[in-house]
Amino acid sequence: LWRLRKRAWRYNELRRDLGRVTHKMLTEQLRELEGHGLVLRVVKNVVPPHVEYSLTDEGRRTIPVIESLRDFGRGYLRRHPDD
Repeated sequence: LWRLRKRAWRYNELRRDLGRVTHKMLTEQLRELEGHGLVLRVVKNVVPPHVEYSLTDEGRRTIPVIESLRDFGRGYLRRHPDD
């Protein structure tokens, strides 16, 4: 969800950007997020065909929550560097 917050991503560029994620895991996670209405999957009818993923309105509503958790984690690490 975090990666999709600013723009739509094609499947392969998302997979490359995530690094060590497997095809199986990424596909499963994207399908699950799509099933929950958080991610929109669009098949582009171009040559060669490709698939783009973006956030739905509901998916965009998760971003402030993720940002809050990220901020909390960063603050926690500053206060407890040895944990």
